[in-house]
Amino acid sequence: MAAAEDQVRVSSVMHVRCADRLPGDVFRQVLEQCAELSPTVQALPPSVALVELKGALRYHGADAGRLGEVLRVRTLSRLGTDVRVGIGPTITVAATASGQIDGPGGVLAVDPDQVLDWLGPLPVEALHGVGPKQAAALREYGVHCVGLLAAVPPATVQRLLGGKAGRVAVDRARGIDPRPVAPRAMPASASVRHSFVQHTLDGAVVRGALLDLVIQLGLQLRGRDQVARGLTLALRFAGGTGREKTRRLPEASAHEDDLRTMAYRLIDAAGLQRGRLTGLVLRGEDLIDAGQIAEQISLDQAREDRLVAEAVSDRIRGKFGPGAIGPAATFRRAS
Repeated sequence: MAAAEDQVRVSSVMHVRCADRLPGDVFRQVLEQCAELSPTVQALPPSVALVELKGALRYHGADAGRLGEVLRVRTLSRLGTDVRVGIGPTITVAATASGQIDGPGGVLAVDPDQVLDWLGPLPVEALHGVGPKQAAALREYGVHCVGLLAAVPPATVQRLLGGKAGRVAVDRARGIDPRPVAPRAMPASASVRHSFVQHTLDGAVVRGALLDLVIQLGLQLRGRDQVARGLTLALRFAGGTGREKTRRLPEASAHEDDLRTMAYRLIDAAGLQRGRLTGLVLRGEDLIDAGQIAEQISLDQAREDRLVAEAVSDRIRGKFGPGAIGPAATFRRAS
């Protein structure tokens, strides 16, 4: 029994942050370096990875901090890129630790018995999973550090941040995070396409087709319980030429509201004038599991109403088929 407790009280979660805007092929190579240390690697594109080291510690005969240093040396020597490695007993602690490393690289390990003392003095916004809006709400109430957040009654934090978000924030401030590292490779993108029967110059027709693609993509992502971090719009012209534009979403999302706004920005940025379009392709990029993001309360009642309507529409489509609600109805709902 004591041995089992000792195994649990080990900092074995490694949170690896790569350089911003790291090329995708280099990020894949970083994942391969992580896999040499442990088979349990979870990719969080575009530049983060989680590694569970419980089984690897005994195999390598080294502690997690030592393995973090090994990973850093290997990425520097083999790939020419540095990494910031946070290590802790949970995903939250490890991710918070990697965020506290100054400079392009380093290793910071937090032992299980040090978690509360280490987290306590940190500002609330440093706690992994607490967004800027949540931090502002907590600071306005006088909660400016993680230690105070851990001491505040959960019911109070729930009133400030919302039920689920409040419970999660208090638990994480107290070092509680039951989420496991789930092995997952680089996720595939999701795409939908539309071909025009005739070459079109009509902007209204093009935007109507694009709205239909937004609805299809959002339905596909929500059905797979995934969210996109970016969108790519590919335009196909008469004569066989094409053009693509990609932009990152402000926050990962699968909601039609967010996808539509970004898709319209992409089509506007394309600067179409007299180009005769033959087709459109809308692709969601850098897909991650929806459970990995925390949705903050928007305080925008109109948006909240649209999200409720979206959920109802999903149920209707699930019962009567994807064509049960057309894009025109969705457009009127979103306007």
